[in-house]
Amino acid sequence: MALNKRPGNNSRKPNTPQKGKPGNSTPWILYLFLALVLGQALFYFNSSSAEEISWTRFQQEMLGSGDIDRITVVNDKKAEVHLRRNAFGKGKYSEIDSTSAGPHYVLNIGSVENFSNAISDAQKDREDLPPIEVSYESRTDWTGTILSWMLPILIIVAIWIFIMRRMRPGGMGGGGGNIFDIGKSKAKLFEKGQSDVNFKDVAGLEEVKVEVKEVVDFLKNPDKYTKLGAKIPKGVLLVGPPGTGKTLLAKAVAGEAEVPFYSISGSEFVEMFVGVGASRVRDLFNKAKENSPSIIFIDEIDAVGRSRGKNAAMQSNDERENTLNQILTEMDGFGTNTGVIVMAATNRGDVLDRALLRPGRFDRQIYLELPTQKERRAILDVHTKPLKLSGDINLDTLAAQTPGFSGADIANVCNEAALIAARRGKEQIEMVDFYDATDRIIAGLEKKSKIISNQEKKVIAHHEAGHATASWFLKHADRLLKVSVVPRGKSLGAAWYMPQEHVIYNTDQFMDRICTALGGRAAEEIIFGKVSSGALDDLEKVTKQAYTMVAYYGLNKKLGNISYYDSTGQYEQSLQKPYSEATAQMIDEEVHKLVESAYQRTVELLREHRDKLEQLAELLLEKEVAMKDDLEAIFGKRPEEVEA
Repeated sequence: MALNKRPGNNSRKPNTPQKGKPGNSTPWILYLFLALVLGQALFYFNSSSAEEISWTRFQQEMLGSGDIDRITVVNDKKAEVHLRRNAFGKGKYSEIDSTSAGPHYVLNIGSVENFSNAISDAQKDREDLPPIEVSYESRTDWTGTILSWMLPILIIVAIWIFIMRRMRPGGMGGGGGNIFDIGKSKAKLFEKGQSDVNFKDVAGLEEVKVEVKEVVDFLKNPDKYTKLGAKIPKGVLLVGPPGTGKTLLAKAVAGEAEVPFYSISGSEFVEMFVGVGASRVRDLFNKAKENSPSIIFIDEIDAVGRSRGKNAAMQSNDERENTLNQILTEMDGFGTNTGVIVMAATNRGDVLDRALLRPGRFDRQIYLELPTQKERRAILDVHTKPLKLSGDINLDTLAAQTPGFSGADIANVCNEAALIAARRGKEQIEMVDFYDATDRIIAGLEKKSKIISNQEKKVIAHHEAGHATASWFLKHADRLLKVSVVPRGKSLGAAWYMPQEHVIYNTDQFMDRICTALGGRAAEEIIFGKVSSGALDDLEKVTKQAYTMVAYYGLNKKLGNISYYDSTGQYEQSLQKPYSEATAQMIDEEVHKLVESAYQRTVELLREHRDKLEQLAELLLEKEVAMKDDLEAIFGKRPEEVEA
């Protein structure tokens, strides 16, 4: 799959907050601020303007002076002092306005009994003074009382509203509903013209596009099919390895179909709340039915569509199962020609529930495989259009040298080549930049600064020369492109091949591949008389390949035409193997014999061409990289090329 421009994001976002619309959190903050200001104002205007004095001053300066007219004790806590009018504006009372009705002073009395005794004692000591009228009142501060119980409630309500806004789709005060919207579908709606990806932007999947175009054509011209009694599939399932373009193909459908296109990920159905997934499924299908004809696309459907029979004892809850049951019900619930088609994508089709794949639900299953060389060429055409390329670019060579690459991998190669060219200050991207980009993606970044001793360099050079020599003289080995001893990623050196893309392999082809992988260790034994740990990756590949030959492909004479390969995945979850202990021992013995015979064959081959092996190793120590021309100068033409 490939794309020549970045998809636009023009889909509607119903949950995006808009300025000035309901749902914005700014008015709540303003209301809370105004409430606090109003409360402060009420408190200010209701508070007394009298000066608060201490008990000592009251007792020494006022109580025995005869200036006090009356005292009002409020709530047994405070005393309001009213002065006589003839004391206004004189001496220590000069600041008091003669028109003031009082109270003129306020003090905390502490104990009512002690306060009353002090007043009585002062009256006895100065009988010549006019008596002081003392009264007791009980008052209620309505403003303070209301604020004392209203303010906590307002704070709790504000916190609750804030939490509810964070919990619903949009978060951080985003608009678009209330707490009850949590059960609503989160699917993005693409209407006509909102997706700028079309079928012409998709390369390398011509056969797949034919089937998908049929779905789009049905939505545009349903009478063409229904008049013949045909029934369009209700569901289309796209299955394939990562990066093969499943989601991109769905975007192309959204761009081509002139109908509403609802896109959602499988993981968006499941939340921490029980029943939310099923509710969102119902809401999504209801919207699609209301706007039919329409398309629903569920990406990564394996998040909710896993088989319900596997590992049932290990499941902690059944929320995913409830969501899956609702999907099954909805897909089998609406009529045959209601105009609602469900598309889904996954790279793990083996774990999906069988009920999801039965006819009437996902009737049509489309398998997307890794692109062939011809398809990779078409994908390169699309991805190199926006790039500034030099005249030495050969896309056919690049397509041939990227076997096993998906559309996403090829897009990454093109982008990496542009970055490398820009890093080197070039005006155009050259072929060497694509080679380096491919090496960078396959093996990792160069590590020329890695400290390696001279002896280790010799071992690495002869190891890689062993791989190259073995592959060059083995008929069914892949064609060698170059050899390098520059450390990349975790590897200390590498040999680069152009794999032959076969559909089936025979025993001779398997054996030549195993001998090529063992060439490095065999070279170390021949040159140095001992082996190192550098062949770890080679031995891992050889062991797996030999095991598949013996146990899976039935290519061993002793075991015969028997395969223990499990395509259903049931044996992976079982503690028992599908064969006995005696058979397991036989498999181990046959794998060991196969690998040892291949190793001895490789040793004999390298001994025969030892002079060429050492010559290549010296070249690698000198130049670090040997290209195909250097290899032909040392080894000559490959045997099959000479025969051709």
